[in-house]
Amino acid sequence: MAEDHLSIDSVQEMLSQQSYISDRPLATVVFLALRLGRPIFLEGEPGTGKTEISRAVAQALGRRLIRLQCYEGLDTAAAVYEWNFAAQMLAIRAGEASGEKVALKDQLFGPEYLIERPLLQAMRPQPGGPPVLLIDEIDRTDEPFEAFLLEALSDYQVTIPELGTIKAAEPPIVILTSNRTREVHDALKRRCLYHWVDYPSFTRELEILNARAPEASETLSREVVAFVQRLRSEDLFKKPGVAETIDWAKCLLALDVLELSPEVIADTLGAILKYQDDIARLQGMEAQKILTEARQSLEPA
Repeated sequence: MAEDHLSIDSVQEMLSQQSYISDRPLATVVFLALRLGRPIFLEGEPGTGKTEISRAVAQALGRRLIRLQCYEGLDTAAAVYEWNFAAQMLAIRAGEASGEKVALKDQLFGPEYLIERPLLQAMRPQPGGPPVLLIDEIDRTDEPFEAFLLEALSDYQVTIPELGTIKAAEPPIVILTSNRTREVHDALKRRCLYHWVDYPSFTRELEILNARAPEASETLSREVVAFVQRLRSEDLFKKPGVAETIDWAKCLLALDVLELSPEVIADTLGAILKYQDDIARLQGMEAQKILTEARQSLEPA
């Protein structure tokens, strides 16, 4: 599907075909990014589907997905390129053994010794059209890398001193995500179309679960979503995201569970909660209380 022929409704539909159930505001941001060639900046809690939308967009458009996973201390060697030092040394030794003089600039710093990292790969032509470049968890990097990234995304080009400037013939589709562990600089956000990805409503989370775990019964799916939605109102160190909802439902299916019970919840809490303090809070009567309240929320008013 060509981006020029897309509409907001068709974007929402193409994402749903990839089992990604988006609301209209998010579909609008994706539509505008594709139409205007602007990067998307997605911010929100972990597990709300920020990373997954990149996969859905890439698959829907038939593009390659290139992922740059950010972390503290990320530099150009990991993000853009580095030279294959071992291969260069072998070339030097081979030249010395044969008596040939190795021209450092012309031979040792040629394309055959270049190791391309995600940002450089995204500037290269790809089969099917410009790739989807996912810059995941940008909030884990530091400000110098943010400044470098801002420059790279402004002109969609990177510079390699030994080879010169490499500019993308067609800009990649760029999606940045942040879990908001720290504030990202306003200059980078201004370059992008911003969207806050929140926890979904009960109805949309149920749609997501039905799309990702269609084998689950309607009763089990509704109980799972209601329980997780109620659980998010608790004072937890790490609230479960949509990813945990899906994982938990799949675990329950593997155990042939037909409906929730306090015993089943106690046995499978590790699928939705990832910290022992949170798990300890949900043991015993607390799980029963939340389950009761979740079921009450499902009853007709």
